[in-house]
Amino acid sequence: MKTTACVFPGQGSQTVGMLALYSDHPVVRETIDEASAILGEDLWALVANGPVEALALTTNTQPVMLAADVAVWRAWQAAGGPKPAAVAGHSLGEYAALVAAGALAFADALPLVRYRAQVMQEAVPAGVGAMAVVMGGDDDGVRAACAEGAQGQVVEAVNFNAPGQVVIAGHKEAVERTMGLVRAHGAKRAVLLPVSAPFHSTLLQPAADKLATRLAGVPFATPTIPVVHNVDVAEHRSAAEIRAALAAQAAQPVQWTQTVRKLAAAFGVTTLVECGPGKVLTNLVRRIDESLEALPLADDTDIGLALAALNGDA
Repeated sequence: MKTTACVFPGQGSQTVGMLALYSDHPVVRETIDEASAILGEDLWALVANGPVEALALTTNTQPVMLAADVAVWRAWQAAGGPKPAAVAGHSLGEYAALVAAGALAFADALPLVRYRAQVMQEAVPAGVGAMAVVMGGDDDGVRAACAEGAQGQVVEAVNFNAPGQVVIAGHKEAVERTMGLVRAHGAKRAVLLPVSAPFHSTLLQPAADKLATRLAGVPFATPTIPVVHNVDVAEHRSAAEIRAALAAQAAQPVQWTQTVRKLAAAFGVTTLVECGPGKVLTNLVRRIDESLEALPLADDTDIGLALAALNGDA
């Protein structure tokens, strides 16, 4: 018997047309329409037509990805997808996981993540911060390169996505210095990411503080499905603990490798189902633990394939 967890992608998985193959799916359409009504704008037009620059704006990307994740989750449930043993989300995806777990209302989550995007963007002026992905090597080597490259500025390992894939963030000059040092610390290469802020670095602490204030006024219920939070790789059930984890996450590293391993070790998960556009988390899961099965739901066809795989028909 396969034990599933559902995982939700975050910022970086968005593409124009990412829900095209779900365009005739009634549950997906209804969810995007619901999100559009809540936010007072046509999200379907933005997803379908872009332009890329508009979709890539953090204040658009975060609510759009939340809506897309929840839409795919609902489609999966409507198709008969089993209740997962646990859920988790990568960074922004954690909000979708909380919606799926019944801890956070969709109507509250959408304006909350738009606010989150605004304060994260405002925390560091445009052009001051940067992020880069470091390929190859190990976590300690990346940390050592950051320590050498900082030179009085901030540069930190902020996304531990998979063995051999770590994202660094901080002041742009420090990030660029560190990129030139990673090979000496065992990595193969580093590539700048097309983002507008140094997400999850300590430079985002002002955003985390503002988010904490906003979160204090948002109602949270006890999750009906365990949620593993990626800031501390722990399950939280009280509203106060959930709020604290979400606020801290804005300015602290995403521990995705450990989160996936926790799902397997603590909940007996054998199969992870990626509820959202793309296959970013599916690919990361396969790098983290080859013994885990990873099933994407990037389009309507994938739902049938995933159900067949869980039922032993594929």
